Amino acid sequence: MSQISVITVAFNAADSIADTLASVAAQTHPDIEHIVVDGASTDGTLALIERHGKHVARLISEPDKGIYDAMNKGLRVATGDVIGFLNADDVYADTGVLARVSMIMEQERLDALFGDAEFVSHDRPVRPLRRYSSERFRSDRIAWGWMPAHPALFLRRHVYERFGVFRTDYRIAGDFELVARIFHGDTLKYRHMPEVLVRMRTGGISTGGWRNTLQLNKEVLRACQENGIPTSLLKILSKYPAKLLEFLR
Repeated sequence: MSQISVITVAFNAADSIADTLASVAAQTHPDIEHIVVDGASTDGTLALIERHGKHVARLISEPDKGIYDAMNKGLRVATGDVIGFLNADDVYADTGVLARVSMIMEQERLDALFGDAEFVSHDRPVRPLRRYSSERFRSDRIAWGWMPAHPALFLRRHVYERFGVFRTDYRIAGDFELVARIFHGDTLKYRHMPEVLVRMRTGGISTGGWRNTLQLNKEVLRACQENGIPTSLLKILSKYPAKLLEFLR
């Protein structure tokens, strides 16, 4: 059974980090390496990590140059065969998520596996607002701006060794750029798990209003262009009617 490295990036997350730590600690998978990268928080986050993170294998607490720089710090020290990210506003949907991910990836010899994510209210995290479905993603749909829900995406470590880590010159769409880089060319063996794997509180950088949405789509366009994927802004924006349906599911 593969070791899974879970990387949690946090900055001033005192109101949610304990839930994230508890979610990883409760997983039934027997071989988890939990790495927490804290960006030198000033609100008590570090004290909560030290209090509730007895299971944490590695804690890095220092200033960083943004979320993707922090994620790369976690990748540099991760030793697991499978790597996933669970940010400080997120929790796994149930205690068996990582065990199921490991079993499927092992049995089917997958390079990548991804499921769905559920957005929940920041103040009432039991209240579902929207389901981010990853089922529409295929490598030939990157040009339309589709990608798997990043916290529900698990990759073999050799994928990062082959394709590289996150680019830190992206502010919002660094995860999309990585997806475009590694899935374009269709050389990975992957599949979708048709279930919610992660619950995400709203309010993150990618759900922070129309200015962030505009910046996101500009970076998505740039990511496609820089990875040799023909597209246009109109093509990328055409996915939004389908995404609106996620609020009705």
